[in-house]
Amino acid sequence: MPIINLTDLRASLPRGTRLLGIDPGSQTIGLALTDVTLMLASPYGSLKRAKLSENAASIARIARKEGVEGLVVGLPISMDGTSGPAAQAARDWTHALSNATGLPASLWDERLSSAAVNRFLIGEADMTRKRRGEVVDRMAAAYMLQSALDASGRPEADSDS
Repeated sequence: MPIINLTDLRASLPRGTRLLGIDPGSQTIGLALTDVTLMLASPYGSLKRAKLSENAASIARIARKEGVEGLVVGLPISMDGTSGPAAQAARDWTHALSNATGLPASLWDERLSSAAVNRFLIGEADMTRKRRGEVVDRMAAAYMLQSALDASGRPEADSDS
């Protein structure tokens, strides 16, 4: 399946379905889930990074269970706004994941999501390093997904209700 822009993805979703936010790290994949109104993203969980087929099967199971009809995957753009090898790897992985799950996907700039979450967990939540390591991936996924929701707005069809 082709990777599509987020506005088009949102507009194509059946009413009452969700998006799954994915922050694909090198060791852990953070997951976040929207509510059915596509207004709020919440941390959902994480997966240990494994073969694509294993991760795709897990993501497909979560999607069926939670009523997910689309994926928003974090894109690691460089701080200067350029796309490097990590961004290309994320594009390739997202394309393969979309094909394997049968779900349409969009990419969203994830710059500073992990840094912002870590700053919050250290400063505001006063979490230990060990506890931060357990939650940072899913919280970064939620941060990225909420940013995508906020920037893309509600689909036109829903603005009248």
